[in-house]
Amino acid sequence: MRISSRSMVAALALASAGAAIAQVRPDPIAAMPAPGVPIVQAPATQAPVPVVTPPPPVILPPPFWPLADAQELLILIQSVAADGLSAKDYAPTALADAIAARDVTRVSAAATDSFNKLSSDFAFGHVRGEDRIDWHVADPDLNTARQRELLDAALAQHRIGDALRGLLPTHPQYGALRTALADPANAAQVNTIRLNMDRWRWLPRDLGTRYIIANVPAYTATLVENGVAVSRHKAVAGAIKTPTPQLSAMATGVILNPWWEVPTSISKEVAGKKGFVAVKDPVTGVVQRWRQPPGPANALGQMKFVMPNPYAIYLHDTNAKSRFNSSVRAFSHGCIRTDKVSDLARLLLAEDNGPWDATRVADTLASKKSEKASFVRPLPVYIVYFTAAAALDGSIVNYDDVYKRDGAVIAALLDQPRAAKKSTAAEAALATNATTAADTAPAALSTPKTKPAPIKIQKDPLRPR
Repeated sequence: MRISSRSMVAALALASAGAAIAQVRPDPIAAMPAPGVPIVQAPATQAPVPVVTPPPPVILPPPFWPLADAQELLILIQSVAADGLSAKDYAPTALADAIAARDVTRVSAAATDSFNKLSSDFAFGHVRGEDRIDWHVADPDLNTARQRELLDAALAQHRIGDALRGLLPTHPQYGALRTALADPANAAQVNTIRLNMDRWRWLPRDLGTRYIIANVPAYTATLVENGVAVSRHKAVAGAIKTPTPQLSAMATGVILNPWWEVPTSISKEVAGKKGFVAVKDPVTGVVQRWRQPPGPANALGQMKFVMPNPYAIYLHDTNAKSRFNSSVRAFSHGCIRTDKVSDLARLLLAEDNGPWDATRVADTLASKKSEKASFVRPLPVYIVYFTAAAALDGSIVNYDDVYKRDGAVIAALLDQPRAAKKSTAAEAALATNATTAADTAPAALSTPKTKPAPIKIQKDPLRPR
């Protein structure tokens, strides 16, 4: 059959139009567009991205426990009162019953459970979470994988006690508190000692060979090197309304002649005042914050430590040095004002023949220009909260619980319900006097009925011995 040229052209045009429509309308039953409405290319359909569900954590079955190893664990549990803990928290009865029954399956399950609980408390402390109150120090001492490795190695070597005791703090102050806990002369302050021992377990077991430790209740900042207090300084900590958080940070250097970035919480106090500079939005001209330039009136004094952390807390100088003469020094907005901090900075900058010798530091300070001076060897800074320490003679030195945190900690240590408020007068009394009937600690840890000795506020003996 022959087809005319006109018919062929029409057919080709119709085929082309159909092909175009098919290209832009992948859905064969979609409605045609109205006349005059342009056809819009539909987006290509993408294959759905498969949702990958992570596999559940692998829970290993309890390893086999020889009866002798389980018995060694039970003996250790029954002696944890020496470290300020309660044996009842580690299920000694269940373990003893399983051992007595010589039921290997029950022994392995009970011993593994007790080992895991005890190793966690030795490594991290018994008090956790919100009961620590504003404590943000990272503690990498243990995780689930290492805990199992520790258990397997301890069983293979039949050294359960050594493995567990190896998780306890190595700081001499922990050992001194442990000794003081057993001293009947300190019986009136048993729970105060216990809660501060737990705080040592909240820290990394090894603080390093060289670090700065600032204890808020003692109002001190101390440089420690190889176990020796090299330089100790008075400090001013956060006021009651602006408490200093407990944290660790790496100090990398100092800013000489620093600008003070005024916290937004007190911006209204300095807004428009002489000596403060407004930082404005370049587009709207709205004041975003206020700064104080270097100079004799600067709140940071002549230098501040560079120690990045999420809370913008650091050690620094101050123009209000008279505050260091007060016995109670909770005045700052959270940072640690440090007496003679320039001496501390010069000591650190001069290490290893670094480029920042005393002359260069003095010249830079005299220039009034802001400049960063880096340490050759950065070092960690620990800002902590210890309300008691053991002195060289074994007696206990107490510091004012300035933020009233001890009550919540001792309540958690005794496994009592958490109070609605952070601390009350009753809780504060509990920190010195209270105990519970369920607490199976021996007489050395029970609370005597005698009146507590008066608190003595003394110099900070937290330095290593």
